[in-house]
Amino acid sequence: MDKSLITTSTNLEGYKITRHLGVVRGITVRSRSVVGNFAGGIQSLFGGRLSVYVELCENAREEAFHLLIQHAQALGANAIISMRYDANEVMQGITEVLAYGTAVIVEKAE
Repeated sequence: MDKSLITTSTNLEGYKITRHLGVVRGITVRSRSVVGNFAGGIQSLFGGRLSVYVELCENAREEAFHLLIQHAQALGANAIISMRYDANEVMQGITEVLAYGTAVIVEKAE
């Protein structure tokens, strides 16, 4: 799937939605390791950007995004509209990251 055909909008400019295939999602659950917590704790003492946690969050979102694409492709979609992320703490130190949207089939508008 062309990543330029994944949007947070309800439509894709220059494309016509020919079919809605339904809601698709990608979900991952991640925890912080003891080492990651220690490194993050040290970084937090000095303030500023907490790169250990930024990397963890980026990796979780990237994984959820790829799973979203796989789910959409399994339905035969070539695009995803109304894409969003959500995150919830399942329990302390364990976070669920969800990427979701609507799988669609699009074609170039004339």
